[in-house]
Parts: sequence; C-alpha cells; structure tokens
Amino acid sequence: MDIHTMPGHLIRRLNQISVALFADHMARAGLTLTPVQYSALCALRDYPGIDQATVAGLVAYDRATLGKVIDRLEDRGLIERTVSSNDRRARVLHLTEAGAHLLRQAHDPVQTAQPEILSGLSPAEQEQFIALLQKTTLAGNDLSRAPLKLPASPTDA
Repeated sequence: MDIHTMPGHLIRRLNQISVALFADHMARAGLTLTPVQYSALCALRDYPGIDQATVAGLVAYDRATLGKVIDRLEDRGLIERTVSSNDRRARVLHLTEAGAHLLRQAHDPVQTAQPEILSGLSPAEQEQFIALLQKTTLAGNDLSRAPLKLPASPTDA
C-alpha cells in the first residue's frame, strides 16, 4: 500500500501543516506560544483551579510531557500553582493576568489559522471533515496513550 494513501501518514502530514501554520501566525502576531501551551491555557481558562493531571486529560496529552509544558508556562509567569483548598497535598493551577492576556492576544491568530489548515476544502467539506475527525478520534479515544478526559462541567473540575 502506498504511504500517501494511508490515514496515519496523511494525518501526520496534516499535523505538520497545522503546527507550521500555528507557529507562523504566532510569529506574525509577535507571540511565543506552542499549540500545546495554547491548549493548556485554554483548559485553565475554562476550568480554573484544576490539577495538572486534569489539564492533561482535557488536552489529551501525556501527563509527563504536559508537566514540562506546565513548568514552562509557570516559569514565564503565565500560570501559577497553589495548594488545593480541598487537599493540602495537591496543587491546582490558575491563569495569571499575564496568561489571560496572552490567551486573548492569541485568539485571533489561532482563529485565522484554522481555515488555512483545511484550505483545500470547501466550507461544507471543512465542516464534514471536522465532524468525521471528531467521530473517529472519539471512537479511538481509549486506544490513545493520552486519551481525552472531560470533566462533567467546569464546576465539577
């Protein structure tokens, strides 16, 4: 079978394109942020006060690697870790004002990049493609080394 027709190869290539477009849009906006950092900041915006393991589940990223991402975000002053009021042994994460500001600055460049990722498709095809990606990633979620794990609601986190 030709690799250029294999879903895994094509998905990897599309991921490369997506990451390149993200980096290009961040650079043009004068921002320093990776796709995973952006996802982590979004998770903390939507679920303030969650722990690192919950962030990993929300962004479907392995916990060990995400720990390094969280360390970098904390070093940059974009998030802070505090002792949980429910469990003194646990640390919870919050966006700092600088983190919230960077996330607001990144919003438009990220949104502008999204249609470019699927630029070879019509708007209807893009919608269909995204629906199919959601369907197939949900179906294979349990096969992932870093499955998506969503809390029931932001207040349940």
